[in-house]
Amino acid sequence: MIIELKPSVSRDKANELGKQVKGIVVQDKDISCLVTSSKVKEIPSAIAEFVARTHVMDTDIQLASRSYRSATRTVELGNGKTIGGNTGNTVMIAGPCSVEDVEQIAQTATLLNSLNIGVMRGGCYKPRTSPYSFQGLGIQGLKMLADTRTAHGFSIITEVRDATHVADVIEYTDIIQIGAKAMYDHGILRACGATRKPVMIKRGFGTTLQEFVQAAEFVLSGGNADVILCERGIRTFETKTRFTLDLCGVAFLKQYTNLPVILDPSHAMGYRYGIADLTRACTAMGVDGLIIEVHPVPEVAKSDAAQQLNHSEFRELYASLEAVANSVGRKII
Repeated sequence: MIIELKPSVSRDKANELGKQVKGIVVQDKDISCLVTSSKVKEIPSAIAEFVARTHVMDTDIQLASRSYRSATRTVELGNGKTIGGNTGNTVMIAGPCSVEDVEQIAQTATLLNSLNIGVMRGGCYKPRTSPYSFQGLGIQGLKMLADTRTAHGFSIITEVRDATHVADVIEYTDIIQIGAKAMYDHGILRACGATRKPVMIKRGFGTTLQEFVQAAEFVLSGGNADVILCERGIRTFETKTRFTLDLCGVAFLKQYTNLPVILDPSHAMGYRYGIADLTRACTAMGVDGLIIEVHPVPEVAKSDAAQQLNHSEFRELYASLEAVANSVGRKII
């Protein structure tokens, strides 16, 4: 249950009431809310005089639910860029899987500038399956991305691998990405709940939609209202693609949650040949954003070489998306 308190209730009083009902106190704009388990269906009598409104929930998808907030949240991405809301825009995010060197990032910046794309991705801490694979440049990569932001005005998104460097990612980037392998890390989720920078959470490849959105609830209940969901494919019996992109799940997220939804066809497909078609299918879903892996020379990439588009391929794909977006009343930006 979400319990909205009267405007006259101070924050100190709200904290006191939260302890009484064993709920989490969340400041939603100018309103103090108490969020309890969804098993609670009635207002505790001891706090009734302080309550303005209640939202009874069927599950612990609560702050993210359209039953609580019907409109899709608008999330500020930095440098005047937004995602979600009712703009009708689908935000393109592009860049390499891993930051490798200054020249690679400079070439990526030139590509994005030429297409008026304002959000660059690049991994600095890589949660690899093998300990013998490239693990990322760490703080050195973060500084490269920050320098690129200063030079070109991009908003930067990069991934947190574990809680040991979450503070560095928060400091150097505009959007914090919680990857599929880190989605259950409560240290990361709670740290992201305490910041006021936007957070994009990728769905774990063995995660139900309920579990996925409840990860977002950890961040929302921590006080950070700027959360974005990213579907990047789930593991099924199929072996011919890397994962299976759950567009049915995307339909659920759009219908029942108030969070912006981004799709990642690169990780879902896993192979360059299918990414363009899958991206066009994603665009037709009318989602809030797309995130695509792009590399100047994918064949020599230090991670995920098979699924990164080269710059020519990405230009061709990007040019094809306008008509698809327009057909569902959206615009690619």
